[in-house]
Amino acid sequence: MEKRWTYNVIPPTEEVSDFGKKLNINSYLTTVLLQRGITDFESAKNFFRPSLDHLHDPFLMKDMEKAVTRLKSAIDGGEKILIYGDYDVDGTTAVSVVYSYLKSFYPACDFYIPDRYAEGYGVSQAGVVWAAENGFTLIIALDLGIKASDMVTLANLKGIDFIICDHHLPGGEIPNAVAVLDPKRSDCDYPFKELSGCGLGFKLLQAFAKKYRNEQEIFEYLDLVAVSIAADIVPVDGENRALAFFGLQKLNQNPSPGLLALKEIAAIKNDLDISGVVFTLGPRINAAGRVAHAKGAVELLISKTEEEASALAEKINIKNDLRREFDLSITEEAVAMIEGDDNLRSAKSTVLFKNNWHKGVIGIVAARCVEKYYRPTVILTESNNKVTGSARSVKDFDLYKALHDCSDLLEKFGGHKYAAGLTLDRSNVVAFQKRFEEVVSASITEEMQTPLIEIDVAIPLDAITSKFIAVLKQMAPFGPENQRPVFEARNLYVSNSLSSFKDKHVRFLVGQRGSDSVFQVVGFDLVERYERLAYGDDFKMAFTIEENTYNGITSIQLRAKDIKFD
Repeated sequence: MEKRWTYNVIPPTEEVSDFGKKLNINSYLTTVLLQRGITDFESAKNFFRPSLDHLHDPFLMKDMEKAVTRLKSAIDGGEKILIYGDYDVDGTTAVSVVYSYLKSFYPACDFYIPDRYAEGYGVSQAGVVWAAENGFTLIIALDLGIKASDMVTLANLKGIDFIICDHHLPGGEIPNAVAVLDPKRSDCDYPFKELSGCGLGFKLLQAFAKKYRNEQEIFEYLDLVAVSIAADIVPVDGENRALAFFGLQKLNQNPSPGLLALKEIAAIKNDLDISGVVFTLGPRINAAGRVAHAKGAVELLISKTEEEASALAEKINIKNDLRREFDLSITEEAVAMIEGDDNLRSAKSTVLFKNNWHKGVIGIVAARCVEKYYRPTVILTESNNKVTGSARSVKDFDLYKALHDCSDLLEKFGGHKYAAGLTLDRSNVVAFQKRFEEVVSASITEEMQTPLIEIDVAIPLDAITSKFIAVLKQMAPFGPENQRPVFEARNLYVSNSLSSFKDKHVRFLVGQRGSDSVFQVVGFDLVERYERLAYGDDFKMAFTIEENTYNGITSIQLRAKDIKFD
């Protein structure tokens, strides 16, 4: 699939030169910093030297004082406290952090994760009834609850108070809870709006520890916070940058028993970065709630011993293997459906339905279909006598708005611009397929249908020195709002060792006309460029720079995102 290259604006030469001299770094990396809004020495210092001192005072958050006061009174009064969280990585890590901390000094607490299939997303009636029947009088809701007004009212009637810690956008009504911690509330002046759900749970604990205990004791949970930041794909800037930086440090040097067991079962030898967490730990933690019950993930993450964690990690890994089987087989079916139907192949959108597809993996399948066909995609299956689905979008296309334009055919839907969930009656499936295609066709542009590569700056290969790499490494952790810089180099040629592997990828040594520098290149899903590379044509390349460790030897590797021939 042809990709569209766009170029970020290059700052004025004089500005680049002056700032580069202050920081003692070359013009290319200075350009990248300026493009990211790092424009003075102080912001550069904070960026390159994250500190836990950079964390905001948790009491700046609306309702935080109310939250810690109610939590303290529950502990002093010997009340039973229930930690209630979502079944995804963000929710299960949030529950694990808050439960582990409270349980370390207060025995009268437990946790609850709703069943993905029986209860669905959010605070459920079954959960509130269970809490009442078991004598809980305070529920701390994590990564959910901001739209649970009816369930909070039900809980109040049963003598249960709620503290809500949610990072999703509020609806028209704020629940009548004791405290609602959500930086996205319009009346909340907290300086950073993009905490993960687990990050919000961490802020609650930070406030409680700061007021009543020792703030230092909560930092041992930062590895779990970092996993939530990575897996929930929240921006890795501002407060999240410090949390992720120190959380990854702990994850790589001294992880909790549960995360250590997951790393070992995934055979992780090198240090993990944000991307590594997303592709190795995240799917395994998620698998528990996708093919069974997510309480298994919490049990692993709150493990106290390596022996206990190892046994639980083995169970999680089996579920992940099962999840992968479902994922791959359903993806194959979905691709076959598209390839076997002329109308589906030429459509602007993809809406597929099969009643026995596994509900737990349809979001992954939708994402894989977007990757292959690059168009808005909805994958539907049947669950509890209703058709339920997951939707994924492409850059700049507003999926939520498109679903809103089909809302008369849906029983409910929710999400955001690029990912959403929906429920409808089976009798409306065909009408929804037709309407969604009409809506997408009327509003999607040709540019939106072409995968985009955003290039920061063009560089010569000679610029990639040991000092360049040292500075680049200090720009990590990379993630949303601080992506790994993408460079372009021109007048390139294959110097040696061109090969393909797994029938999809290419590997070669690259050289540049007029330069003596040669680097190893790996290009995933670029095998279609093999013949022209072998023919010897000059080319330009969009790429990122990384260190590759193999057999104990670390070398610089360029990861090609795309190759275009001159």
